[in-house]
Amino acid sequence: MNPIFADLPTTVFEVMSALARETGAINLGQGFPDDPGPEDVRRKAAEAVIDGWNQYPPMMGIPELRQAIATHYAHWQGLGLDPATEVMVTSGATEALAGALMALIRAGDEVVLFQPMYDAYLPLVRRAGGIPKFVKLSPPHWDFTEEMLAEAFSPKTRVVLFNNPLNPAASVYGTEQLALLAKFCIAHDAVAVCDEVWEHVIFDGRRHVSMMEIPGMRERTIKIGSAGKIFSLTGWKVGLVAAAPPIMKVISKAHQFLTFTTPPNLQTAVAYGLGKDDAYFEDMRSAMARSRDRFAAGLTERGFSVLPSHGTYFLTVDIAPLGLDDDVAFCRKLVTEFGVAAIPVSAFYAEDPVTTAVRFCFAKRDEVLDGALERLEKAASGR
Repeated sequence: MNPIFADLPTTVFEVMSALARETGAINLGQGFPDDPGPEDVRRKAAEAVIDGWNQYPPMMGIPELRQAIATHYAHWQGLGLDPATEVMVTSGATEALAGALMALIRAGDEVVLFQPMYDAYLPLVRRAGGIPKFVKLSPPHWDFTEEMLAEAFSPKTRVVLFNNPLNPAASVYGTEQLALLAKFCIAHDAVAVCDEVWEHVIFDGRRHVSMMEIPGMRERTIKIGSAGKIFSLTGWKVGLVAAAPPIMKVISKAHQFLTFTTPPNLQTAVAYGLGKDDAYFEDMRSAMARSRDRFAAGLTERGFSVLPSHGTYFLTVDIAPLGLDDDVAFCRKLVTEFGVAAIPVSAFYAEDPVTTAVRFCFAKRDEVLDGALERLEKAASGR
């Protein structure tokens, strides 16, 4: 067996979800909404199964969707993309990440990773032969500095893997910090693989800035989006990929030998969805922000220290003011004794973890959040 995968422990996400099922706990651990997603988009997918093409679609994605992606990003982020040479559709953002890393990394290349990080990053980097170099981010603001980047980058740096907005920290990085990271990418001739799946799930009037918009990065960025996150349809697994032609030519070959293509009915529906009026996207953000604010207020009233959440489906609380410093133990107790599943943020670190932060998913119905708050009140008081 390949030790990269064979030696991986059971993830804390699996552990907490299993405990939630066993105990009947309210599951605020796994990151998905309990809303079914926009009916018109789902209906388009259903219609396309009955009336559309169900054999292999083009490997790069159906032309209709590739054009829709280019048009969507031109409108929302000011990007000029050629749908024929700079846009690709994958079976989810994780497949896009895997293909990009396999295409770019040669054995011994160094890859800069920002902790906390999505749990798939590290095994994919190692499987591709990369050597990880970590930048540790810490609460409450999860910022990085020039000194931190200087320590992580070297002449061997080949790839930077950057998540913005950042799960689980719920941080949204703007032009200033992206420009700082771009400075190091350019100086070291590194390619930025940018996981931007939360690009539409941002709050308080913020605008998502893609790394592709930063001067000098247009030709050295792979931008990865997710229709599942945009439309709250996380099971669909439709990834949206943009890159300059020389990079796209190579990552498309990796895609060819991973999944080759993506269900055509879902592609048809996503193409329709990306063309929806601005009001859909703005209303989605407003609804998510309302749930965030409702849950954050409830947590604060019950004595929890809530960290800022500028994007994603998540809120993070600092358990240090409760006199606690073991987020794993706290989450186990939370699910087994108080009936609420959450995720310890230390699970998102490969080394030197922050152990006093706990992540909750707030993309749930009011009654679910209110039920969780009732139980969390007892947890905060230690009863």
